[in-house]
Amino acid sequence: MKAIWNGAVLAESDDTIVVENNHYFPAASLNEEFFVSSETTSHCSWKGEASYYSLLVNGKENKDAAWYYAKPKDAAKEIKNRVAFWRGVQVIE
Repeated sequence: MKAIWNGAVLAESDDTIVVENNHYFPAASLNEEFFVSSETTSHCSWKGEASYYSLLVNGKENKDAAWYYAKPKDAAKEIKNRVAFWRGVQVIE
């Protein structure tokens, strides 16, 4: 699977986990040069507290377009150290 935005491959892995129709990529598969930490957080009742990254590719920003659970609840422990995408990021095979 590949996560692509603004012509750049953000992540690529054969080891994604699908939760609620989102592919969670291993953190090690990220092209970190495109990721900027965000102060944004959100809460999911069964996964826990999510943190976000904004994307910066070719001078364009996609705010809070990637998220992860640093300390997921037990029900979502399989997505620890993984990142998912939205806001126009294409995830393709």
